[in-house]
Amino acid sequence: MNTIKTNPKNDRVKRDYLIWLKEAKQRSAKTAEQARHAIDRLESYTGYKDFATFNKEQAIGFKRHLVSMKAQRSGKAMSLSTVHNTLQTVKEFLLWLHGRQEYRNRIKPADIAYLNLTTGEERQAHTTRPKTYATLEQYRAVLFAMPTATEIERRDRAVIALLLLTGMRDAALVTLKIKHISVERGYVFQDPRQVATKFSKPIETFFFPVGDDIAAIVRDWVNYLTKEKLFGSEDPLFPKTINGQDENKNFVAVGIGRDHWTNATPVRKIFKTAFERLGLPYVQPHTIRNTLTQFMYKMNPTAEQMKAWSQNMGHESPLTTLGSYGHVSTERQAEIINALGCKKGEPINHDTMSMLADMVAARIKSIQAIS
Repeated sequence: MNTIKTNPKNDRVKRDYLIWLKEAKQRSAKTAEQARHAIDRLESYTGYKDFATFNKEQAIGFKRHLVSMKAQRSGKAMSLSTVHNTLQTVKEFLLWLHGRQEYRNRIKPADIAYLNLTTGEERQAHTTRPKTYATLEQYRAVLFAMPTATEIERRDRAVIALLLLTGMRDAALVTLKIKHISVERGYVFQDPRQVATKFSKPIETFFFPVGDDIAAIVRDWVNYLTKEKLFGSEDPLFPKTINGQDENKNFVAVGIGRDHWTNATPVRKIFKTAFERLGLPYVQPHTIRNTLTQFMYKMNPTAEQMKAWSQNMGHESPLTTLGSYGHVSTERQAEIINALGCKKGEPINHDTMSMLADMVAARIKSIQAIS
């Protein structure tokens, strides 16, 4: 058995590939790290053989190896979704290698094709369960049950309020500075130069119409920071907690500082505590986007309104909003279908249908251009 745990030639090639991913393909550091992890799995399986030795037997064996693997945390079989993503990442790497002169005649695209899952497995890999999310009514109950005796508690409530008003990602929220929000306009500018937006996109967001009382929570928080704490425009909108010692020399939270949180973990803890207080199941902060999309449905928006709502979420197309966050529950699906039978003869909203048709045609055209 090969006991070598590294291959210098492979290491050099991997380094070149990861640089290419980040600099030429503009992939994030996180994506590059995921690619490295997937390629490491292939190397480990082959006993760190030279990538140039890749063949169909390795492809078939590696694929079966992944399918039989167990997840480290749960001990259960690795999900087909994870297997699919790993294989796709390895395929992209091997195709890149095939394009290099020294590997062109060694690595064959026909052998790389053996990394494909079966049609049934592919279908399972792309099947996801509908997300669990809270209703707008549940969010309101959670918000107005949160304590506000301390500045930490007021900050925590403002965190959930702003997420509900904007639908922004929690990673972006923890990087916001006071200058990025205008409570008078009900406006947030997610400036990618300082705010951690997805794909570093600039996003202009206006408060969704979820309630003036919710907007007041954020307005009061900003006023507290600027007028009582004397925070400036460059200070964080949601500062991290600072700890001190109580009379028993135990470390306890004593207030807020002037630094940003380093990641979004505290936001998830805020959600967990707030929902558990009312005996509600925990929902991830990101699912607020599902809640807002469901809220939009109830407004029966026009094509223009749907486009504005989607744009407010940072999406270039309403299809992204509807596809990612617009799942209709089975119960609501039944209600809608049954109600359609009672509306014979009513005119079709041609404005909305025309917009959707144009978007579908544009998406098909973009896919064809890529392929």
